[in-house]
Amino acid sequence: MSKPNAAAFWRLLAAGIILALLTGCSRSDPAPREVTLAVLATNSSVHDGNRVATQGRVRSFDDPLHYWIEDEDLNRVEVIPHAVVAPHLGERVRVVGDFTYSPETGRRLELEGVEPLSNVDD
Repeated sequence: MSKPNAAAFWRLLAAGIILALLTGCSRSDPAPREVTLAVLATNSSVHDGNRVATQGRVRSFDDPLHYWIEDEDLNRVEVIPHAVVAPHLGERVRVVGDFTYSPETGRRLELEGVEPLSNVDD
């Protein structure tokens, strides 16, 4: 490379790196939508692909192994990964994660976090 071309290359590379860093810094996950299990059950497709927060009691079934949260009206959403939610079996929790829905696989929440709730109401 001649000197003028090398300088232009390095300026372009530096500009690309700065742009990538600024894009990464300005992008943050949106706050999750607070949604009840009843709303997720009745309007699943509206929330498909959204980051949500909801509350319920952790339940499970062994064959095939799966976990879900449910409310007192038995509105349910499967929660994954199992290792994150299994320690909270039987507890009321607030969960945050990415909600997906399909008629074939049902309602599912891929967890970012689980927070135990007070059992004062129980």
